[in-house]
Amino acid sequence: MLRRWRMLRRIKQEHAAQLFGVSQSTVSRWESGIQSVSRDELVRIEGFFAARLDSAADYALERLVSHSTQPVHLVCDLTHRLLACSSPRAAEFASPLPELMGRSLWPFATAEIVAREQSLRDAGWHDHATPSIEFDTGCNTSAQVPIRMSRCRWTRLTLSDGTVARLVETL
Repeated sequence: MLRRWRMLRRIKQEHAAQLFGVSQSTVSRWESGIQSVSRDELVRIEGFFAARLDSAADYALERLVSHSTQPVHLVCDLTHRLLACSSPRAAEFASPLPELMGRSLWPFATAEIVAREQSLRDAGWHDHATPSIEFDTGCNTSAQVPIRMSRCRWTRLTLSDGTVARLVETL
């Protein structure tokens, strides 16, 4: 993901290292898989990888999600920040949509969503080996963003800047 992010932005390892506050050799070891990113390093660099809707194609995707007649929403795959939401999905929320846009929906996750999230690496999600995953979820106890027992589909979408969004559908 780091290499792809750099290539799309035409950033050399040395410049990425400066941005992240590490050495160029550390960036090289991360990209080659020799060294894992520590929790502290991940927190520091996470903002660089957070999905944003920056291009005409990204805004077209946002319009498609927003105008869908199905209960769907789009979140940043890394931070779970809400990027777009259909009216049927927004109708499920107790909070007005503008209050939720740009906020992470992770605090409202059910136990099944948390478990599925933790299994994504083994499923090849981050390697683009698995473009879509379906699973059953239970309910949460949130009145603000309620989740009811349902079947969900997550679809991984790469945005124009190389960051990744997740389309969340209720089936």
